[in-house]
Parts: sequence; C-alpha cells; structure tokens
Amino acid sequence: MMDKDTSVGADGLSDKPVGGAESPAELRRRIEETRERLGGTVEELAAKADVKARARARGAELKGRASEAGQAAQDKAAEAGRAAQEKAAEAGRAAQEKAAEAGRAAQEKAAEAGHAVQEKAAEAGRAVQGKAVEAGHAVQGKAVEAGHVVQERVPERVRLTAISVVQAAKRHPGPVLIGAGAGAVVAAGLLRRRSNARG
Repeated sequence: MMDKDTSVGADGLSDKPVGGAESPAELRRRIEETRERLGGTVEELAAKADVKARARARGAELKGRASEAGQAAQDKAAEAGRAAQEKAAEAGRAAQEKAAEAGRAAQEKAAEAGHAVQEKAAEAGRAVQGKAVEAGHAVQGKAVEAGHVVQERVPERVRLTAISVVQAAKRHPGPVLIGAGAGAVVAAGLLRRRSNARG
C-alpha cells in the first residue's frame, strides 16, 4: 500500500523530497532557472561579442574614411599645386608681354624723338641756307651797286676788272666772291677819292 503523502510527477518521479533531498520538480525548476540564466549570459556574451565586432567594423569604416579623406586632401593639394603653377606661368607670360610692350613703346618714342631731332636739324639747315642766300643776295646787290659806281667814275681798265668781278658774283654768289666784292667796293672807294682829289 502506497503512502498517501507520496505523489508521482509526470516523469514518474515523486515531487516530494525523499530523505530531505530536493524533489524532482524542484530540480526541474532550478534547471530551468539555470538554463534561463545561462541563456541570458550567452545572449549578453553574444551582445558583447557583437559590440566588439561592431567596434571593429566601425574602426575599419573610420579608417577607410580617413584614408579617403587623406587621398582627397592629397588630390586637392595636387590640384592646388597645378593651379598655382598655371597661375605663375600665366603671370610670367603677362609680365613678358608687358616688358615687350614697354620695349616697343620705348623704341617708338626713341624713333619719334629721332625724327623730331632730324626735322629740327633739317629746319635749322634750311634756315642757315636761307640766311646764306639772303647774305649772298645782299652782297651781290652791293657788288652790282659798286660796279655801277666804278663804271661811272673809274678808268676803263679798273672798270673792266670790276665788271668781271660783278659778273662772277652773279654766277657764283658765295663766301669767296664776298671778299672779291668787298675788294671791289674798297677799290671803288679809293678811285672815288682820287677822282674827287683831281677834281
């Protein structure tokens, strides 16, 4: 005959302790709790492992971004260097063109100054020539006038000499004939004095 306090569980084990030991139900409960705790621990470990994996992935991502940023900065620096080189070359060409333009302007000004000096020299030469011609005409006039005086008041021989001088002065007015004309004037003056003295 079975004890009335003894009960049998679903698995055929009694739910009551035997000789002070835990009952199978209590053991099952504790096993479940242990399983739950172990499950939680496994999930926590998995979560922690996942955090580390995510951290590694994040680090790799940041590293990749840093590498991309470094490459972009390097590309920008190279582009800036090329732009600066192009600007320097352009500035050099502009300076060279300005220097050439300044040289051409200076050459044109020098040519203009040379033309101006040449024109002034030519003008001065024409003025001197004009004055020389005027002086020659004046001497020629005086020589002609002296010749008339000589013709009227001097002997035939002297008059012929004066006429030849006057004719030469008409043909070649110049510095050489100026002296001859002056000599004729002086001779005419002397002859006039002699004629007056005789008269």
